[in-house]
Amino acid sequence: MYILGVWDGHDAGAALVEDDKVVFAANEERYTKRKLEIRFPVHSINAALAHAGLKPSDIDHVAFTTTEFTKTLERVFPSMKENYYMFRRRKMLKPRFETFRHNLKYSLTSIGVTPGSAAVSKAVVARQLRVMGFSDFRLHVVEHHAAHAATAAFTSPFSRALVITLDGLGDGLCGSVSIMENGKMHRKLAIRARDSIGIFYEQVTNIVGMRELEDEGKVMAMADFSYPFDFEENRFKDFFRVEGTTIRAKYSPTRQYDTLQRIAWQMPREQFSYMAQQLLEVTLSRFVSNAIDRYNVHDVAFAGGLFSNVKANMMVRNLDALHHWYIFPHMGDGGMALGGALYANYELNGTTSHRFSAYLGNSYTEEEAKAALEKDRSLRFERDPDQSGHAAELIHNGNYVFWFQGRMEYGPRALGDRSILAPSNSEEVKDKLNLYVKKREWFQPFAPSIAEDEAHSLLEYDAKGADKYMTMAYMVREDKRPVTRAVMHVDGSARAHMVGQENRPYYDLIKHVKRHGGDAIVLNTSFNIHGQPIVMTPEDAIQTMKATKTRYMFMDGLFIENRLGVK
Repeated sequence: MYILGVWDGHDAGAALVEDDKVVFAANEERYTKRKLEIRFPVHSINAALAHAGLKPSDIDHVAFTTTEFTKTLERVFPSMKENYYMFRRRKMLKPRFETFRHNLKYSLTSIGVTPGSAAVSKAVVARQLRVMGFSDFRLHVVEHHAAHAATAAFTSPFSRALVITLDGLGDGLCGSVSIMENGKMHRKLAIRARDSIGIFYEQVTNIVGMRELEDEGKVMAMADFSYPFDFEENRFKDFFRVEGTTIRAKYSPTRQYDTLQRIAWQMPREQFSYMAQQLLEVTLSRFVSNAIDRYNVHDVAFAGGLFSNVKANMMVRNLDALHHWYIFPHMGDGGMALGGALYANYELNGTTSHRFSAYLGNSYTEEEAKAALEKDRSLRFERDPDQSGHAAELIHNGNYVFWFQGRMEYGPRALGDRSILAPSNSEEVKDKLNLYVKKREWFQPFAPSIAEDEAHSLLEYDAKGADKYMTMAYMVREDKRPVTRAVMHVDGSARAHMVGQENRPYYDLIKHVKRHGGDAIVLNTSFNIHGQPIVMTPEDAIQTMKATKTRYMFMDGLFIENRLGVK
C-alpha cells in the first residue's frame, strides 16, 4: 500500500511511503528553483509518482498536515501566501508598516485550529489533488506536531524512545513530548504557541537584518564572534522559564518583538546574537534534561526547526542523562510531507519503524548526463572509472570539485550526492568558495565529511550516536585543529557528517584522501550558489559550473572539465 504525503506550506514537498519503506521524498524548491517554495507541490508529487511508476489514480491514501486558521486562510487565498513569501525572503523593497505586518502574523498564527478550519483546508487540498488526476482516495489530516514526532520516532533506530518536537509553531503549538514504546506513540504533553522560543529566535534573526525561517543558522554562526559572558549577565535570561517540563514565555510574541528591537538598538548584532544563542542553549538543555528525568527514558529522538541549531544540539547531547540521540535530518517544516505520510501509515497499519535513507530524491543515468553535456562545447568530459580516487587526488592537490552522484539528498544538507568538496585544511580554498562560488557571508563555517570509523580520531566523539546527517556540532580534538582549519568555527567546533557504507563512493573518496597522506576528512558544502536551492538535474549542475567558472566536476561516472574555468 502506498501513502502519499503532501505539504503545501513553507518548504513545500511530497513524500511516498510503501508499507515500511520510505520510497521517495523531495521538496518543491528543487523543481521550481525558488528556495523554500510555498506553492502546492505539483512537481514533487509528480516526481514521487514517476519514481514508483504510479498514476494519481493508483494512490488510495493521501496525508497532509497543519490546518490552523492562518494556514487555511492562505490555502483559500494563495496570493496572501505569495505576498508573505516575497516579504519574508526580502524580494521586495522594505514596505511601510513592516513591524505591523510582523505583529499581525504573530497574532494570527497563535490562534491555532478553529472550528471549520480543518474542513476548509481538507476541501481545498482535495480539490487541488483532483485537478492533478487523483480520484478515489482517502485524505488524512495530521496535526502539525504529530507529523514532526512521526519523522523523529518512526525513522529513528530506537524501539523505545522519548520523542521531543520544538519549532516556531504549528496548529497552535510550538512543541510536544511523546513516548514511543511497544509499537505505540503516546503524547505526554504539548507546549502552546505563545511560549515559543522558536518564534523568539525567528524574531532575533529578523532584527539583525536576516531572513526569518531561513537565516537562523547565520545568527548561530555570528554569535561566536561576540565576547562571551555568563548567563546571569544575559539581558534575555528572563524571557523564558523552564518549569519542569513546561516552557513559559515572559512576553507575548508582539510585546517580545518590540522589546527585542529596543534592546538590539543598543548593541552590536554579534552580542545580540550571542545572547539569543545562549538563551536557546540553556532553555533547550534544561527542558530536555527535565523531560528525560520525568519520564525516565534516556534514548531521545528529536524533530522540529529548533533542532537545526547544531550548537544547541551539542549542549543537549552532552547531557549526562541522555544515552543515545537521533535528530531527523529534515527537521523543519520541509519534512512535513513525510511526517504526514508516516503518521497516516501508523494510524492505518500500526507501522512504527521504516527503512529510511537520506538519499530519496531524483537520480540520473550516465546517458542523461552525457546528453546534457553534449549541448555545451565549452565542457570537456570523459568516462572515469575511478571517480573517487581521481577526485581525492585533485582535492589533495588543493582544488575544489563539484560532486554529483546518485539520488538527490532529502533535506537542507548536502550529504555527498550533491556536494562541493575541498581540502579541509586550506583557508585559501575556503575563502575562494565563500567569495566566488557560494557567494555568502564570510563568517559562515563550512562543514566536514569524515569517515565514520575514524570520527573518534578527529572529534571529541562519544558513543551516543553517529551523525549521518550533519545535525550536530562536535568539538575538534586539539591536535587535529590544523587539519580542520577550513571546516572549524572560531570556538573549535565543527558540524560533522559521518560517512559509512550508506554512500560507498563518497566514503571511498574520503578514504582516498587519507591515503594521500592526510586524514579521512574533506570540506563538504551544498552544491548551489547561496540563496538558491541545491542543484537537482545535470543541467542545474552544468549551469552552476559555468556561472561560478569552476574547473572540475564529477557526475555519475563522468569527469568534466570546464575549458573556461579559472577557479
